[in-house]
Amino acid sequence: MRPIRAAHGSSCWDHLLIAPLWVAYDVNLGTLLRTCDALGACMAVPNTPHYHRALARGDTLARCPCVHWVGPTQAEWVRAEQATGTRIVAVELTEGSVPLPRLEPSAQRTIVLLGHESHGIPEEVIEHADVCVEIPMRGVGHSLNVAVAGSLVAYRLAGLA
Repeated sequence: MRPIRAAHGSSCWDHLLIAPLWVAYDVNLGTLLRTCDALGACMAVPNTPHYHRALARGDTLARCPCVHWVGPTQAEWVRAEQATGTRIVAVELTEGSVPLPRLEPSAQRTIVLLGHESHGIPEEVIEHADVCVEIPMRGVGHSLNVAVAGSLVAYRLAGLA
């Protein structure tokens, strides 16, 4: 017989927010929603019809984790959060990106920024990141699926990987 995980009762750990602020594909948002539930993390998304529909469809647990609705623009929200002392971690390949295995678990409130599946995170937002993280790859692909990449980074920051 397979063991069953005990329910923890906590629906949101406001210490870690997964922020797929530019993600286009609904399925990626649903997968990230499931990661938030697994970690007890929150999700931060733009307050648009696209995100409302995607999260409603992607809520396979019938209980959406804590959602922070972002506005008025993604860039302004990121700057405002950073001004409060929140650490901004962008999952993006840049000149100074830190490899995922060197990323330390978060000791402070942290937002994990995830970009558009094709275009990534806008440059004007990357400039405000405290750290950019890259996921080392051996294959021929240029990147991982955004939901997979975001989940890997979130687990690392939560101290679970």
